[in-house]
Amino acid sequence: MEEKRSSQTSLDFNQNIFKPSSREEIVEIVKHCYNKNIPLEINGLKSKNKIGRNFQSEKTLDLSDYRGLIEYKPEELYIKVKAGTPLREIVEELDKNNQQLAFEPNDFGYLFSGESNSGSIGGVVSCNFAGSRRFKAGSVRDHILGFQGINGKGETIKSGGTVVKNVTGYDLSKLVSGSFGTLTILTELSIKVLPKPETNKTLIIKNPHLKKSLGYLGKALSSSTDPSGGVFYPDYFGKNFVLNDLTHDGGLTAIRIEGPINSVDQRLERLSKELGLLDQEVSILDNEQSNIFWNRTKNLEVFKSLKSNLLRMVLPVSETLQVIQKLKSYDIKYFIDWGGSLIWVVFETLSIKILNDIKDIVKKHQGYITLIKIEDDLKASADIFTIDPIKYKISEKIKRSFDPKRIFNPGKMYTGI
Repeated sequence: MEEKRSSQTSLDFNQNIFKPSSREEIVEIVKHCYNKNIPLEINGLKSKNKIGRNFQSEKTLDLSDYRGLIEYKPEELYIKVKAGTPLREIVEELDKNNQQLAFEPNDFGYLFSGESNSGSIGGVVSCNFAGSRRFKAGSVRDHILGFQGINGKGETIKSGGTVVKNVTGYDLSKLVSGSFGTLTILTELSIKVLPKPETNKTLIIKNPHLKKSLGYLGKALSSSTDPSGGVFYPDYFGKNFVLNDLTHDGGLTAIRIEGPINSVDQRLERLSKELGLLDQEVSILDNEQSNIFWNRTKNLEVFKSLKSNLLRMVLPVSETLQVIQKLKSYDIKYFIDWGGSLIWVVFETLSIKILNDIKDIVKKHQGYITLIKIEDDLKASADIFTIDPIKYKISEKIKRSFDPKRIFNPGKMYTGI
């Protein structure tokens, strides 16, 4: 189902925004920018374009017209799509066969614009952000079977295949995932899909404090009940989750169990006993309400239209309690996901000094930070992504091999890359 090649294009290279609808047009645009040394900002549906450093670009490549389903074989558990395809359309197609993207992609639209915008599949892969099932199902890059892209010279590169057993080029797929459009322009993606579980229910433990919650999450994740989600919301977020079977508005720990109906009920009962919970401490969200809860979680809806600064911290579960305790000297709000290893933290006020202090704290506890939403005046001087000098040099060499003239999103992740 390859697109037919055309020897001519009707591109106007004087325009500032290119909106190609074919791979051939993308190639011509990149070759033009390469020859003229023109920096190029790469966009899909702009759901995450505010994440990353501010940088200067003369032209913009808008991939929102380069979209569509190329191939979908539910029985072989993969879907192949053009990179500009809206994630919403892919989800709708998978729903018809009761399948899903198991990594639960985040919807950053609520955070940046107050309404849903889950973006394009190319943007999802480029940023590599995954939802609550991350500790069980892996990240976005773990579900990429193969890709096709255009490098900084306008050359087509391919990696991987279209079936689950094919792992050729797997490392290259991992490399471009999370590169924020700085290495290649993704054009086609083959992604592993999985059946939706028959049902899921969520065990809600009412009002535990942080230390006790981390204890519950640790025991749950190491138990044979095989949970697929584990979060802690402090008191101030409780009002966001008033559902039919969840009427208290205080702090809560939530643990999701998925699978066949009988198995889910038995595992929930066993987990409650293993955690030593009393009936008055818990409530159970049924399938429908459980879906609502976890959708709100992966979409960061507690931060809807947030005006202040949001940081994303990933660190070993064993370090989470100490990090939160050290951060409490600042004016923060937070919640914890991934069973304890992901912290979303809001800082009402943030400066370069505070930011550097926070980075030192997290680094000492073997973690790293991504600045998701910060004030524009900080973006010019702050490192959005954490990187050490050795990894920076490696990243610099990788950038040079993919994009020798640094025309793709120059400086979006790191200065000089």
